[in-house]
Amino acid sequence: MKLFSKITATFFGVGYFPVAPGTLTSAIIVLLYKFFLYRLSWPIYLLLFFVLFALGTFVSDVYSRRLKKEDPRTVVIDEAAGQFIALFLLSPQWTLCAACFFLFRFFDILKPFPINRVETFPRGFGIMLDDIAAAIFAGILINLFLLLT
Repeated sequence: MKLFSKITATFFGVGYFPVAPGTLTSAIIVLLYKFFLYRLSWPIYLLLFFVLFALGTFVSDVYSRRLKKEDPRTVVIDEAAGQFIALFLLSPQWTLCAACFFLFRFFDILKPFPINRVETFPRGFGIMLDDIAAAIFAGILINLFLLLT
C-alpha cells in the first residue's frame, strides 16, 4: 500500500519534478484532455473524475501521513483532479485549454477566499478540495466568458 499511495499521490512520480510539479501535472492533464479525454461521454468523464477524486483523497491522506506533512509538495494528484474537472465539457481548442490551464493554476496558487477556507479540511480531503474549488472557479469563469462572447 505504501508504494501504491506514493506512486498515485505523486501522479506516477511527476510530483518529484524539481520545478513546479503541480503545474507540470496540470499541463499533462491538459494534453490528455486535448488529445483523448474530451472524446469521452460526460457520464464516463464524471465517473473518472469521481474515481480520481476518491482515490486521490485516500492516497494523499496515506502518503501525507507517512511523510508527516499536511500537504506535501510531492502530492500532485490534487492538481490532476482539479485540472480534470476544470476542463469538463470544454471544447478541445488550444486557446480554451490554455486559458483553462492558466485560470486553474491562478486560483490554485493564489487560493483567494473562499478557496483558502476549503484547504482547512483534514488531511486528504483538504488536499483535494482546495484544488476542486479552484477548478470550479476556473470552470465558471471560462464558461461565463464563452457564454458572453
